[in-house]
Order: sequence, then C-alpha cells, then structure tokens
Amino acid sequence: MKQVAAFLDLIKFEHTIFALPFAWLGMVLAADGLPAFGQFFWITVAMAAARTFGMSMNRLADRRIDARNPRTANRPIQAGRISVRTVAMGLVVSLLVLTLAAWQLHPLTLALLPGALLFLAGYAYTKRFTWLSHFVLGFTDGLAPMGAWAAIRGSLFTAQDLPAWLLLFAVTVWIGGFDLIYACQDTEFDRAEHLHSIPARFGNAAALRLAKVCHALTIALLAAVGAWTGLGALYWLALLVAAGLLIYEHSLVKPDDLSKVNLAFFNVNGYISVTLFAGALAGLYSR
Repeated sequence: MKQVAAFLDLIKFEHTIFALPFAWLGMVLAADGLPAFGQFFWITVAMAAARTFGMSMNRLADRRIDARNPRTANRPIQAGRISVRTVAMGLVVSLLVLTLAAWQLHPLTLALLPGALLFLAGYAYTKRFTWLSHFVLGFTDGLAPMGAWAAIRGSLFTAQDLPAWLLLFAVTVWIGGFDLIYACQDTEFDRAEHLHSIPARFGNAAALRLAKVCHALTIALLAAVGAWTGLGALYWLALLVAAGLLIYEHSLVKPDDLSKVNLAFFNVNGYISVTLFAGALAGLYSR
C-alpha cells in the first residue's frame, strides 16, 4: 500500500481534476446532454489512464533532472520512496487501461490513440530542445475534450465538429498559460541546466505577460464554444466566473514574488475547470 500511495503522490493523481472536467465538457457537448453511462465511464477511465501514463513518463524521463533541482529533489523517486521499476510498471498498466478504454469507446478513438501516446510520452522531452514546451503540454491536455468528442460523435472533421477544435485550442492556451506561471519557479535552474522554457529564455515578467494573453484567448475560445453550440445563460455566467478566477490567479503572482504559485496553480485552476463543466451542463439544459 505504501508503494501505491507513493505512486499516486508521484503523479499527483488528485490533479486529474484539472483536465477531467474538460473531457466531460467535450463529452456533454458532443452528446448534447448526458451520454450513456458506459460512454461516461470509459471516457473517465481513459482520461485518468492517459494522465497517469503521461505523468509516469514525465517523472521517469526527468528523474535525474528532478534530483538536481532543489524544488523537486524530494519527490518519491528522488527520496527513495518508490523505485523506477514500480513507476515503469504503473506506466505499462495505465497504457493497457487506456488502450482498453479507447477500444471500448469507438473505432475512431482507438485509431487516434497512437497520436495521443506520441504527445503523452514525448512532452517530457520537449524542454530539452524548445521553449514552446508549455504549449506542447497544453495541446496534449487539449486532446482530452477532443477525444471525448470523438468517442461520442465518431467524427472530428465535419463542420459540426468545430466545438471539439475550439475546446482543443482553449485547453492548449489555458494549460500553456498556467504552465508558464508554474515554470517561473525554475527559471534560474533551467538556465543553469540548459533547459528550454519561456521564463528561462525571456524572463519571468515576459512569461507572466504571455500567460495573461493565453488566458484572455482561453475565455475568447470558450465564448466561441458557447456561441456556436447555443448554450444558455448559465454557461455564460460560469464563463464570467472563470474569467474572474483567472484574473484572481494572475493577481497572486508577480515576477519577483512567486510565493503563491501553488495556490494559483493547484486551487484556482481546479475551480475553473469544474465551474466551466457545471456551467456547460447547466447551459445545455437551460437553452
């Protein structure tokens, strides 16, 4: 049980709440309401398994870098609370579960799985060669609502599938924006290790300004989703609340004061994703 607890701590399983509501958002919009229970179940399983696979891969790929970083040197692998072998086993199990879920959902989701795995496994290495890694992470998370949409509709390339693409790009800039904030903690370390990030390349002030632009785009794209799908007033109220939370999030961090990054990163973003999902579901039924 200690190994299981250490593994869940390693991958921060509780943070699945960031992306899971967006997968559900794609699901309910595609279904124009609540889908069949089986679809809901396997989409939820697929999302949790995909995040577990991606985080396990990230922790394995970065284990030596994390050991040298004072901020991450006490993570379970580095502190000896879990072995590399155990993490690798968790990665394989999550891959098998994800494959089963994709197979259960729709032939299209199974066909798209190799591309999703490329991003889930490859993101961890992008900071070794490009400062656009923040947006690769965002795009990877953005595949969640798109995959959920594909699981329900069985299509992605018709005019009716535009909301799936809007959600993809909304999540890309949302996650990319708050990853910019989070990465400001490691600016000097990244420079010393010759790792690539926007804060390391352009400085924290520029990164935080870009994060604000990303989150303004997030709200604009989510507004486009609401307009295209004709969601009711409750969705627009939720979007207004989300915009306020993003403004609050940015008020917590300054280029020379990152003491409240964890509050901004973990708490506020969880509230945003849950608020938007609840607002969309209510908006569907209040049209």
